[in-house]
Amino acid sequence: LQVPCAPSQPASSESRRFTTKHSKKALKASLTLGILLGMFFVAWLPFFVTNVAQAVCGCVPAGFFDVLTWLGYCNSTMNPIIYPLFMRDFKRAMGKYLPCCRRPGEPRPSAISLSMRNSNSGPRAAASLKNVL
Repeated sequence: LQVPCAPSQPASSESRRFTTKHSKKALKASLTLGILLGMFFVAWLPFFVTNVAQAVCGCVPAGFFDVLTWLGYCNSTMNPIIYPLFMRDFKRAMGKYLPCCRRPGEPRPSAISLSMRNSNSGPRAAASLKNVL
């Protein structure tokens, strides 16, 4: 028995556009992650290798160890710079909550709305001993 196969439908322009947009986002996310991880390894791997060498042989000069430690600290300092450069959502969030980065027309979020959003504690029914029992 042969099962007749349905003719394949050509991909619509909308689905192609969605696929292209999705692949561009995935590529950008991969690039951002690659840059962040690459910088992390370049900055911290020498520190950890030197730390193990120091524990084994004790032959690492203190000044060199300090330079590698500060290289790692510089990497941590670069993260807040890298994230806004490559991530639009992060940039928008920072602009919303930091006064120096806010656009002139945007309203300032209130402290109450921030605490309610962060605590996941919207309005609740009062809990009493009678309700619990």
